[in-house]
Amino acid sequence: MNDVKIRLLLVDDQMIIRQGLRSLLEAKPDLEVVGEAENGKAAIAQLETLQPDVVLMDVRMPVMDGVAATRIICQQFSETKVLVLTTFDDDEYVSQAMRLGARGYLLKDTHSDDLAAAIRAVHKGYTQMGPGLLEKAIAPPPLPTPMQLNSLPPELAGLTAREREVLALIVSGASNREIAGTLYISERTVKNHITSILSQLQLRDRTQAAMFASPYLHLLPKKWV
Repeated sequence: MNDVKIRLLLVDDQMIIRQGLRSLLEAKPDLEVVGEAENGKAAIAQLETLQPDVVLMDVRMPVMDGVAATRIICQQFSETKVLVLTTFDDDEYVSQAMRLGARGYLLKDTHSDDLAAAIRAVHKGYTQMGPGLLEKAIAPPPLPTPMQLNSLPPELAGLTAREREVLALIVSGASNREIAGTLYISERTVKNHITSILSQLQLRDRTQAAMFASPYLHLLPKKWV
């Protein structure tokens, strides 16, 4: 019999929630709660020492919310999986966490057996969604209004001029090599710009960046035209 347990870190600002989760999950023979944290910053501080397999992450917390914590965990602790637990099925934070690498999300009132099954699945590398939540997670953002299209949103305005040039070429379908040739920079520099763009826009890949920025292509710099 395999005695290896899935190591869990519980992250929620409400102690009573953490205590309830611990009681439910430790009743499962293959699950072990190795730590608790009241916010994202406290969770990250424990990760290297505790080395949990799965983090059960609340999203709305003081000091550091679950979205910011998920981004750091997925970037710096790639072996650890994040499973988001939320109170509301339309929580705007959840979609952001999914874009940043969370492996799924469930409502906090999910039955303990279903929660345990989701943890096991996430640990194996699968994505898990509660009933009816998948559609909400993958739904495209609302299209900008004509008035909004006349100016860049703050996220794009905050990029450097060069990053906006790179982003415009991404939207146009250019490869890294084509971007490098067009802007007379190295492919390595292009990759660095793309990494910075994705981080600032809180997006996972260049496809999402292109979808986000395409309505504003006419406002992005295109010096090569």
